Amino acid sequence: METLRQFLEHKGYTKIKLHLTKTNHFEIKASINGESGLFILDTGASSSCVGFEAIETFKLKAEDSLIKAAGAGAIDMDTKTSKKNRVKIGKWSNNKIVLVLFNLTHVNTALINHNSKPVDGIIGADILKKGKAIIDYEKKYLYLKL
Repeated sequence: METLRQFLEHKGYTKIKLHLTKTNHFEIKASINGESGLFILDTGASSSCVGFEAIETFKLKAEDSLIKAAGAGAIDMDTKTSKKNRVKIGKWSNNKIVLVLFNLTHVNTALINHNSKPVDGIIGADILKKGKAIIDYEKKYLYLKL
C-alpha cells in the first residue's frame, strides 16, 4: 500500500518539514527574494505577511495600503503591500506573490513570552492555495505542488 508521501510525490508534490512550536504553531523556513526567514504557517490567515522591520531584509518594495489588518488580538493595524515577490518554500517557488506588511510586534511578543523564537512573517492561505497545499499533521510535513 502506497504511503501519503509516495502518493503525493508521484503526483508532483514536494515535501517540506514543519516544526511544531511550544505555542502549538507550525514554523516553516522559506525565502523571500533570495533571503531566508522563519515563518508561522497559518491556514486561517487570508494573506501572507511580513513585519515592517523585514522590509530591507527581504528587499521589499513597500506601497501604502488602505487595508487594515486584524489578527492575534490586534485590530485596525496599518498595512503596506509589496507585489511581485519571489517566495521559495523547499523546492516550490512563485515569483508573483503579494505580501501584506504590518507590525508583527504583538505576534513576536507572544511567541517570546512562550519561549518560542520570533518570526519574520506568516505564510497564509494565499500561498497555500497557489501551492495546492496538503498538510500532514501527524508526520509534520507540508506538501506543495511543483
